[in-house]
Amino acid sequence: MQFLNHPTRNLFFTGKGGVGKTSMACASAVQLADRGLRVLLVSTDPASNLDEVLGTPLAGEPTPIESVPNLFAMNLDPEVAAHEYRERMVGPYRGVLPDAAVRSMEEQFSGSCTLEIAAFDEFAKLLGDKQATSQFDHVVFDTAPTGHTLRLLTLPSAWTGYIDNNTTGTSCLGPLAGLQAQTLIYKQTVAALADADCTTLVLVTRPEPSAFREAARTSRELQELGVHNQHLIVNGVFKSQTPTDEIATAMSRRGDEAVAAMPAELAGLERSTVPLACSGLMGVDSLRRVGQTETSHSPAPLATRSHADFPAGLDSLMDELAAVGHGVILAMGKGGVGKTTVAAAVAVALAERGFDVHLSTTDPAAHVSATIAADELAGLSVGRIDPAQETADYTAEVMQTAGKDLDAEGKALLEEDLRSPCTEEIAVFRAFARAVSEGANRFVVLDTAPTGHTILLLDSALAYHREVTRQASQIPESVEKLLPRLRDPDFTRVLVVTLPEATPVHEAARLQQDLRRAEIEPFAWVINQSLAPLDVTDPTLRQRQHHELPFIQEVESTLATRVALVPWQNEPPTGLAGLRRIISAPSSLTH
Repeated sequence: MQFLNHPTRNLFFTGKGGVGKTSMACASAVQLADRGLRVLLVSTDPASNLDEVLGTPLAGEPTPIESVPNLFAMNLDPEVAAHEYRERMVGPYRGVLPDAAVRSMEEQFSGSCTLEIAAFDEFAKLLGDKQATSQFDHVVFDTAPTGHTLRLLTLPSAWTGYIDNNTTGTSCLGPLAGLQAQTLIYKQTVAALADADCTTLVLVTRPEPSAFREAARTSRELQELGVHNQHLIVNGVFKSQTPTDEIATAMSRRGDEAVAAMPAELAGLERSTVPLACSGLMGVDSLRRVGQTETSHSPAPLATRSHADFPAGLDSLMDELAAVGHGVILAMGKGGVGKTTVAAAVAVALAERGFDVHLSTTDPAAHVSATIAADELAGLSVGRIDPAQETADYTAEVMQTAGKDLDAEGKALLEEDLRSPCTEEIAVFRAFARAVSEGANRFVVLDTAPTGHTILLLDSALAYHREVTRQASQIPESVEKLLPRLRDPDFTRVLVVTLPEATPVHEAARLQQDLRRAEIEPFAWVINQSLAPLDVTDPTLRQRQHHELPFIQEVESTLATRVALVPWQNEPPTGLAGLRRIISAPSSLTH
């Protein structure tokens, strides 16, 4: 990896879930330590798997990795920091305010923004305070702050508490109110991130269009903040070794096409290409090989499963999904797992059964929507929730109300607060609520849905409203019915979409926990883009099949009551023909 030829002292790795961010951070740390340099590897991921990757139990203090002299690693837990902060903020009000009000406050501080600031606080103590890491030559972080966090922390008003009483209900300023004492360290941290002589920010992506778009967005945000010292890793690049293997040839071609069409801002960065590993990057030996071209030989006999033992395809769920004749179907999951495609495929299958179906997508490119619309399938209408437009409308509304009487500095801070991911989540939620109401008379299929936190936030707000006013009649009927509908398994069915890999499965498991906190039980899990049931001969893909098996088993045995498995497709699954293939059972694509 080229950035290791002349590495800066600090290396930050960032990227969406499942692209291999942690693996790349671990590999870099191991390779630097092998040169005799003292290296500290730090994760602030609440679900960090550094322990598993390095084969060493870790805690909140630097722990030596016995198999790699000079390497130390630690897991910082932002959830613990966020919990402690919440208790400092809410504790004084217990027994003073009504219980419903306290629950509302607790949920207000349970969102991603609280966790984001708490995570930043944890690693700022290491980056901003040079004495804290003076015994190390390099510090490698497998999590980097978002552009939103950095912008918020550079605004002077964030530390004055000036608008604490003017923005009641905003979700991002709360954490800052409890962290004002760290002002100097935060300023030093932001300065260090922008210093090209001491810090490199490594963007990790996959050779896929959606992953490139996300990396380009992150790159733009950081460039605007003066963080120009960026390096791009394209991880998981596959080159077929078996011309007779149609699946291997198609995968190689699709990757090449994605790389050739990557956004211009990424194409201009210094780049490292990491080949697709034969299996998961677990253990120090595999990390030492990252960045090298592996020569795959005919694999030893692998543990296999007969086709009959694999979960059936999406078609196995369709009878149950169609039985009620109307309602809402939600495809939920992290970015890049294919939830838009799964939602579109389910919508097409329902329409072809003769139902009236409305598909609503947040796909920024709207490729699926445009393709279906062009084919004019009877009974199917397609709309699009535009997150940018919904967020702009919501932001304008807040600025006209909460921001009306603020001075210029106060408005600047409120505007930045409204640029947070939480704002988009709330704005899209409003559009989502409008769409859900249509499920009373037809099928509504949505490729996006509010997180468990957002649902609980609505629930606690309603409870607080009732407690204070004692007049539930003031709540609009549409809002009153929303939560019961989401929690009604005969009205709303949630499909949790994931990939057969460690990070996507474990992130989906956390999503399921959030939904259950909100009293919503997922209907089924969909394991997307699986190689496991396919007939492949390429040695790398054969090894990848073997690597998928424990994650498929984990979903089947411990996480889901119903499971559907969608095989990897030779062609991108767009258009009616492509979406019909998604619904087809795996048996049509196997031996």
